[in-house]
Amino acid sequence: MATLGDVAAKAHVSKMTVSRVINHPEKVTKELRDLVYAAMSELNYQPNFAAKALANNRTQIVKLFILERMDTVEPYYMNLLAGLADALDEKNYALQLVTTNSLDVGNCDGYVVTGMRNKDYGWLETVEKPIVLYGENQMGFDYVDTDNILGTRTSTNYAFACGYTTVVFVGINLPDSFAESREKGYTLAMAAHHAPPKVFRMDNRSHISDQVITKHFAEFPQNTCFVCASDRLAIGVERAVQRQGGQIPDDYGVIGFDGVFLDRIGSPQLTTIRQPVQKMGYETGRMVLHKIEENGAPQGHEVFVPTLVPRGTTRPPQEGQPK
Repeated sequence: MATLGDVAAKAHVSKMTVSRVINHPEKVTKELRDLVYAAMSELNYQPNFAAKALANNRTQIVKLFILERMDTVEPYYMNLLAGLADALDEKNYALQLVTTNSLDVGNCDGYVVTGMRNKDYGWLETVEKPIVLYGENQMGFDYVDTDNILGTRTSTNYAFACGYTTVVFVGINLPDSFAESREKGYTLAMAAHHAPPKVFRMDNRSHISDQVITKHFAEFPQNTCFVCASDRLAIGVERAVQRQGGQIPDDYGVIGFDGVFLDRIGSPQLTTIRQPVQKMGYETGRMVLHKIEENGAPQGHEVFVPTLVPRGTTRPPQEGQPK
């Protein structure tokens, strides 16, 4: 079995240089990396990452805390987990999933936390290891998210562009930054169109939005579009409208938010605002690893641009309609 010294001899460099290439490839030249990697490949040398972690007083583990009920979010979080795992795997880190806010779950080098509510921030401030949040916040934590305000502004503007004259917001009843931002995007767009806002807030469950829209259906004239804070809510709205005899998209429109699996299970399929969740997960992993390497130095935030995906729950944009 080849050793570090064998690689050094093959590449005509010192063992310290080989160690630097393995442990900190970003700090050496491309030519040196290529030289050492070629020697490693020829000798079939596999670095001992466990020994490296021990030498650096690292566990090579990042823990993901999901602080909300998993039964409502599995399709979304599968994409997040895939992106996060890809970023960690590139640096030989393992990902551990924890669904409780107890920190007494073993050692690690850093944390990714998502599903935060306002009550959680006091606990998060006690975390001594590097931490990155998946989700916007106003508390100064490093985070990755999509531009939630832009997303619902886009969907609301699109509803008017499609010729709908009444636009209703179906929001998530949570004291949380992302929920507030999605509602804000809607109200800003309504103000720009000089239209009065009409907002319903509820739990993020399709059967709840189904019940609410069914109960209030008489309040929604034909030519109404429902801008929803999630695809889950939009699915319930779509079912309620259809059960009441409303024709989608001719009489009523529905626009979701997220674009992860649920947008494709309805009939017709949802027009939605898509988040690049897997890319966002990857960026979250990259950010927490940088923070670990930089001994907890602030990383700021990364905000992704969501995209509109037109489908069967809205009419095509009409000529002459403001956007």
